[in-house]
Amino acid sequence: GWCPLSPTGAQTTQLLMEPPWRLVVLWDRVTLTCQGWGTASATTWYKDGQRWGQQGNDHFTVTESGTYTCDRPGSGISPPITVLNDRLVLQVLLRALLEEDMVTLRCWG
Repeated sequence: GWCPLSPTGAQTTQLLMEPPWRLVVLWDRVTLTCQGWGTASATTWYKDGQRWGQQGNDHFTVTESGTYTCDRPGSGISPPITVLNDRLVLQVLLRALLEEDMVTLRCWG
């Protein structure tokens, strides 16, 4: 069958982070960036499920641990990213891993 593509269906909201570790910790000075349909000023941020004070910005540096999502009208709510404040964390870069891949691990404490 034939399935038309619509502009709103072509893109979903994504939450990007820098540095790109699979587990992110507060003391990494994590920057979150919301990408999606519409303008940056239409971004709504949520922390731990509650609307949060960074409205209208498409990126910011995290200063509190918690679980973050962002929303852009037309492309929806992003998958969540959790920023930890643990004393010891084993990190690996955020990308698909296959058996026999060389990986860089980072242990921080």
